[in-house]
Amino acid sequence: MNTEAINNKALAQKFYDYLQNEDYESAAQLCHEDFIFYLQLDTPIHGTDGFIVSEKANFDAFNGFKFTVEKMFAEDNHVAVFMVFDGSHSAKLMGIEPTGNRVRFSLMMLLKIKDGKILEKRAHFDKADILRQLTPLPAVS
Repeated sequence: MNTEAINNKALAQKFYDYLQNEDYESAAQLCHEDFIFYLQLDTPIHGTDGFIVSEKANFDAFNGFKFTVEKMFAEDNHVAVFMVFDGSHSAKLMGIEPTGNRVRFSLMMLLKIKDGKILEKRAHFDKADILRQLTPLPAVS
């Protein structure tokens, strides 16, 4: 693995460590001034302020959440990160009142690095799976 790939993986790990610790300011400092967050495909959020608002809303809905980086791959100026999110639904999310349900799902992130900072973050996850876990099943009669 070349030096660029090693440095980019270290940057990505530091970024996710900050997010895990809800240190949004430090995570934002690792982002490029032209940062764009793509929440599922092509729904861009420009700038770190919008990114932080989005992430904070999601993470605040899961008190004591944890995400674990399972695998990380780097090539040139891209880092792919496969992680597992785990938390208990403790605040309103996607219009759903807190259920207390444990929610566990996988995510794939693709980061693009420029000038030693994160230029793009693309998130890919199964929203339908999350909704299934949040929504209580109807009672069986």
